[in-house]
Amino acid sequence: MFNDIGPLELVTLIVLAVLIFGPEKLPKVIQDVTRTIRKIRDFSESAKQDIRQELGPEFKDFEFEDLNPKTFIRKQLDNDDLGLKEIRNGFDLKKEMAEVTDAVHGRDTDPSPSPAAPGGRVDMTKKPETSAADDRPPFDMDAT
Repeated sequence: MFNDIGPLELVTLIVLAVLIFGPEKLPKVIQDVTRTIRKIRDFSESAKQDIRQELGPEFKDFEFEDLNPKTFIRKQLDNDDLGLKEIRNGFDLKKEMAEVTDAVHGRDTDPSPSPAAPGGRVDMTKKPETSAADDRPPFDMDAT
């Protein structure tokens, strides 16, 4: 519940509680606070159970934590039905970045005679063929 409170902050809160409520009233205040927190948790759990009962058997696997967008997306991406794990495992980011870097710098790392590299990718490192000076494209008067 209080994951982001450090030891120094906790000691500060305790000292402030003793100064504000006093040592004689502090145990009673702590009991009241814990009782209130317990009631809120019980109310929350009963509300969750009521919602699950009203939704019916179709939503028996419904989790309220899935309403958080991050949790929902993470759960959907880990789903094996989509085949995303195979795509993620087959993608080598370092290799792809090295190929792009080599293509940008004009280095020829994989000389292949075919225009498409293995895997259906277009070879970006291949230099375009230069045309002869007298080999001009046809001139279209209507297009200009």
